[in-house]
Amino acid sequence: MKKLISILLITAMLVMVFAGCQEDGSTTAASGSTELNLYTWEGMFPQEVLDGFESETGIKINYINFDFDETMLAKLQAANGGDYDLVIADDYIIETVIAEGLAQKLDKTQIPSLGNVNPIYQGQFYDPQDEYTVPYGAGVQTIVYNPDAVDIEITGYADLWDASLGDNIGIIANYRVINGMALKVLGESYNTDDIATIESAGAKLQELAPNIRLIKDDNIQDDLISGEIGAAVMYTSQVTSAKLANPELKVVFPEEGIGLGIMAQFIPSNAPHADAAYKFIEYILDPEISKQCFEYLGYYCTNAEADGLITEEYKDFLTLPDDFEGNTEMIENISAEADAAHTKVWTEFKAATGN
Repeated sequence: MKKLISILLITAMLVMVFAGCQEDGSTTAASGSTELNLYTWEGMFPQEVLDGFESETGIKINYINFDFDETMLAKLQAANGGDYDLVIADDYIIETVIAEGLAQKLDKTQIPSLGNVNPIYQGQFYDPQDEYTVPYGAGVQTIVYNPDAVDIEITGYADLWDASLGDNIGIIANYRVINGMALKVLGESYNTDDIATIESAGAKLQELAPNIRLIKDDNIQDDLISGEIGAAVMYTSQVTSAKLANPELKVVFPEEGIGLGIMAQFIPSNAPHADAAYKFIEYILDPEISKQCFEYLGYYCTNAEADGLITEEYKDFLTLPDDFEGNTEMIENISAEADAAHTKVWTEFKAATGN
């Protein structure tokens, strides 16, 4: 009888142990997940922050990278909102993710530090009620130039058309940003659906073509630093790198208006370890941790409580100017017909520049 009781006790203990485990070996939310599948671009966090989270929580981070937002969307669609626990992606694609039911509404009781988020970055088009996302980094399309390498003072996009800048400008390879630059010069919105207006922007870009030396997304700041080009339209992280390398460079917030982009975090609808995702979101909302993240990332700090902690040499690049909010427009999704017009305009423009 004692032997039978011992067998029953051991069996019961084994059932309790395995009841708390998934087929992949991770524990359930009830006992706390032991891993986090983080899905975003490469290089979004300093290694010490990732190591600190693992050490503090005992949760192992599986850092999985994608190249383009569209790649992420396709993977998430194929997994029916599963496989990944926390995704960081661009605003426009998140609008689609939410519309397709691939993100879950946040349980904000699990994110007590959510109030640290700068409200400038909340209530945006992709998540108007802030039900699904937490911002992580923001950027603007900024002009940077070397005053020793150009003959004019640049104050806005329109100055880039000046003939003195022939074969001396580099631009990023984002067609909505660059086409939008021409739209702004014409006094139009980045997000117009009017085909004729987009075509007019294309004609305006053709006039800019002789001034364009380079079109590239990767490390265009290096070409400005080396003197290969005298002026550039760059992403925020590239501006940060350029200014740190050469403080004499001038940064211009175009007078025609500033294009704002936000990277945000969301938890997929069928995330296997959602509890771990909440812990990571809360962890990086700590002001000291946010400071480390944004000084490494080089994008605008979205944590208002961390602004005052940013090191002085980074402050001008990672915190917004006082008059920023009233002069911005986010680049949003547009109709398929308008997007096709943009693609045509962009292809013709690149051909004209020889890139």
